[in-house]
Amino acid sequence: MRDVLQTEELDIPEGIDVSVKSRLITVKGPRGTLTKNVRHVDMDIRLIKGKTTKVTLAVWQGGRKHVACLRTIKSLITNMITGVTKGFQYKMRSVYAHFPINCIIQESGRALEIRNFLGEKTVRHVNMLDGVLVAESKAQKDELILEGNDIDNVSQSAASIHGICRVRNKDIRKFLDGIYVSEKGAIKTDE
Repeated sequence: MRDVLQTEELDIPEGIDVSVKSRLITVKGPRGTLTKNVRHVDMDIRLIKGKTTKVTLAVWQGGRKHVACLRTIKSLITNMITGVTKGFQYKMRSVYAHFPINCIIQESGRALEIRNFLGEKTVRHVNMLDGVLVAESKAQKDELILEGNDIDNVSQSAASIHGICRVRNKDIRKFLDGIYVSEKGAIKTDE
């Protein structure tokens, strides 16, 4: 059944500047600027300024799947706000049974080189996406920390690292070696 109008509202916190122009959303904050193009979704996105700034999302005559896009775009804007205020952090651990995996950070955190995976001579290279930096953890052995503002880029960089270290032509129940995401979320500030 189609509803005539479905809406969602999102309050914008202080210090964050949001602008919407023909479904191109730009969020500016203390950590930088993020833009997202959502022209593929047919909905009204309006910025209402008053005592508090709000973003209203509206779908007219939408079916069930079209209305589901409301919460998706709302979550997307929320993640952008979190990204420009706190940033996102993914922690990845190297897991190996016999051959220690060597992770070498290159280009001052913009690329990663993986050596000695399952004792192979092949050298694997992973380039981080825009705005993502990789570093070794000082607190934990064999741990990588990926940080950035855009959750899409940070999570895709983590997936690229995980994907390049997949075990092939062996029983994956026995060979559990690889680099896996152990923790993810907003960057925790020491206060």
